Amino acid sequence: MKKVLSILIFVAIAQNSWAQRHTVPLNLPNYDRKPVHFGFLLGINSMDFKITPRAIQADTLFILKSQDQKGFNLGIVSNFRLGRNTDLRFLPTLSFAERDINYTIEIDGDLEEIKKDIESTFIEFPVNFKFKSNRYNNGRAYVITGLKYNIDLASQKDIDDEGQELIKLKKSDLMYEVGFGVDFYLEYFKFSPELKATFGLVDMLVYDESIYTSSIQKMLTRGFTITLTFE
Repeated sequence: MKKVLSILIFVAIAQNSWAQRHTVPLNLPNYDRKPVHFGFLLGINSMDFKITPRAIQADTLFILKSQDQKGFNLGIVSNFRLGRNTDLRFLPTLSFAERDINYTIEIDGDLEEIKKDIESTFIEFPVNFKFKSNRYNNGRAYVITGLKYNIDLASQKDIDDEGQELIKLKKSDLMYEVGFGVDFYLEYFKFSPELKATFGLVDMLVYDESIYTSSIQKMLTRGFTITLTFE
C-alpha cells in the first residue's frame, strides 16, 4: 500500500509539473460540464478489523490479532456535478472480502493457535464528495470523503453454528471513507486510479458465550481499496 501511495503521489506531481511547462491538445474538453455522467470501477481491497480486547481474558487469551486478506470490487459510477471543482458520487458496488482473526489461547496448560476465517460478500452503497484541483492539460488531482453503507450477503448472524463456534458479524455496517486519486482524460474516456481508506463506525461482532467473542470488547471494520474507474 505504501508503494502504491508513493506512486500515485509521484504521478500527480509529475503530471502537474509537465502540464505547467507543456501545452498539449485537450482530450474531452467539455467533459466536466456535463451535469451527470456514468462509468464503472474495478478494485482490489485489503480488509481487517480494529479489535479492542477485554482485559478479563488475559489469563487464558495471550494473543488476539486480525490479519488482512485481499479481495476485489466491481461497481457502477454515478457522478453528479455540484460545481466547477466539486462532485457528488454514488458508487453501488459488489465486493468480496476475507479476513482472519488469530487467537493464541491456553488450553489445559498448553498454548494453542486458532485461526477463525471470516468471508463476506458485500453490497456497498458509498456516497462520496469529490474535491478536484483545476484541470491541467489532460489531468487533475482530487480528494474524496464520504460515508458507505454495507450489507453483508454472507452474514451468518442468524444461523445455527451447531457447536462450530463461528465468528458471526452483523449484517449491516456504516463506514467513513477518505482517499485521493488522479483523473486522466484520454481520447475517448476518463481513467482514474484511486486509493481509499475505510474506517468502520459500528461494532460488527455478534457476541456469544465463547472465548472467541467474549474476549473482544469492540470490533470495527477497516481497510484500503485500490480502485480503477472508467468514466
